[in-house]
Amino acid sequence: GIGHRQYVTNVSKARELTAGDLAKITDPYTRTSLQLQAAFGLRRGESIKIRPEWADRGDKLVLKDTWTKGGREREIPIRNEDQRRVLDEAKRFAGRGSLIPADKRYVEQLRRFEYQCAKAGSHRVHGHRHQYAQTRYRELTGWAAPAAGGPRSRELTAAQKVIDQDARLTISRELGHEREQITAIYLGR
Repeated sequence: GIGHRQYVTNVSKARELTAGDLAKITDPYTRTSLQLQAAFGLRRGESIKIRPEWADRGDKLVLKDTWTKGGREREIPIRNEDQRRVLDEAKRFAGRGSLIPADKRYVEQLRRFEYQCAKAGSHRVHGHRHQYAQTRYRELTGWAAPAAGGPRSRELTAAQKVIDQDARLTISRELGHEREQITAIYLGR
């Protein structure tokens, strides 16, 4: 009896994380979490709970089931130097631990994260996930996502539709979803 909750729009909700955004964040744990969110498309909670040293497997980032929504372990490829730099910085900062200070619990760091973002005027941090998905879509398909000004699904050729479908399934898995349909929220249709 639950209605259709997705509202698909071809208007992008992507948001880049800029140096200016980061400069406004005074808590180094929050700053590092935001950088990981932008680089790997992590959810807020995942970016706080992650233990970067444990998660780094060389060519991929592995997220434990206890860090993720839905409790499913997942892997995200490390595809470029920017991701490697962000991850290495996070490892140096956190050491063997997570991005929760030793004297805090998760919920306390979550509140600090929210406060820091609000104080800095950075309210749409989920937009970093949208940006990740749209960047990844362009890498996998060779064209922009519909929400980022690319062709709509109905404009694609049969061969392009196969590429589109494969890209959406890959992105869905990397974002921690099981359904291709959820990618319409990030990429448009």
